[in-house]
Amino acid sequence: MQQRIIVLGAGYAGAIAAGRLAKRLHREDVTITLVNAEPDFVERVRMHQLAVGQDLKPRPFSEMFAGTGVRLKLAKVTAVDVDRRTVSVTGTDAGPSGVEELEYDTLVYALGSGWNPQGVPGTAEHAHDIAGRPGALRLRERLARLTAGQPVVVVGGGLTGLEAASEIAESRPDLDVALAARGDLGDWLSPKGRGHLRKVVDGLGITVHEHTAVTGVAADHVTTADGATVPAAVTVWTTGFAVHPIARATSLEVTDTGQIVVDRTMRSVSHPDVYAIGDAASVTGPADKPLRMSCASGVPTAWQAADAIAARLTGGKIPEVPLRYFNQCISLGRKQGLIQYVTADDRAVRAALTGRTAALYKELICKGAAWGVANPTMRMPTRRRRVAAERPEASSAATTAEAAA
Repeated sequence: MQQRIIVLGAGYAGAIAAGRLAKRLHREDVTITLVNAEPDFVERVRMHQLAVGQDLKPRPFSEMFAGTGVRLKLAKVTAVDVDRRTVSVTGTDAGPSGVEELEYDTLVYALGSGWNPQGVPGTAEHAHDIAGRPGALRLRERLARLTAGQPVVVVGGGLTGLEAASEIAESRPDLDVALAARGDLGDWLSPKGRGHLRKVVDGLGITVHEHTAVTGVAADHVTTADGATVPAAVTVWTTGFAVHPIARATSLEVTDTGQIVVDRTMRSVSHPDVYAIGDAASVTGPADKPLRMSCASGVPTAWQAADAIAARLTGGKIPEVPLRYFNQCISLGRKQGLIQYVTADDRAVRAALTGRTAALYKELICKGAAWGVANPTMRMPTRRRRVAAERPEASSAATTAEAAA
């Protein structure tokens, strides 16, 4: 009987995991189903580019996974029952009725995250986000309608906020772009990194409101914690991400943020037939610090989960993928960039790459990540392993269950 593997979500983590599993396992022994609501891959790290009017290269999943053995199901996940081992989906590819229940033996949960309004009044009604393609396209349309001199406020001084503010300011120098940050501008960067960031931001004419917490968003302004108002014809909210809510509605062990608690192989600590990767997983990295939500975290968790699943199914040794950071790559428009080198646990060191060279470096990183998704079975050995008739782990679990009975 074939092992049924279902991967939920086809972002960087989910798509890479599905392709890696297809490369590791023999097609006669497994079915790998990749469930995603959209028919093509979204380069989430480029949403700030899409928002300012740049067109991104289409990457249809039907082409990316052609001939790999991965079955693509275009549908929206509505529920997961980890006790019955089923996934409920809706959509045009979800059976004649548009509703379908899928059964699995192994589930890879990679539904990722979306924008996080953080309960600030007015954000849902008036703020824009670039956490995904729909939000980026809505912002694109709104920015296109702005006339010279109108104010844009980007809320959030992290990586997403810096990239959004600089991209908008570079592409629309006629607008009055401001950035609201809770602390100092780039306060986590090295002195060299902070200096370059300040130079670029000043050169682009971005007004920076440091030590500023935005407590309300209206149609034409934002309100700060000290009672001040900052004009904003458009507000872009980039203060963080919130994970998809489905996991919290299951009996999986999750954190206060809704992330699935996993072990070092990305396996759920409460349900061993479920793996969580990317933003959906609560992963402990170097120095016992949680990995941040990012492509830099999602890709190695996908590698680890796929390799662990393949090893457990085939009776092989479970490898351990190093989960560590090397740098933070920040685009500051199309002409400038900043590569901040970091320790394994993501703390800035003195070294940093800046300027056009850094912009090129960041572009190569983005292209490399997209290439890895678009060519899911090319960068690995071609040998596929057969699933063991009786896996040692399964046998051990059965013996334990019998003893307990």
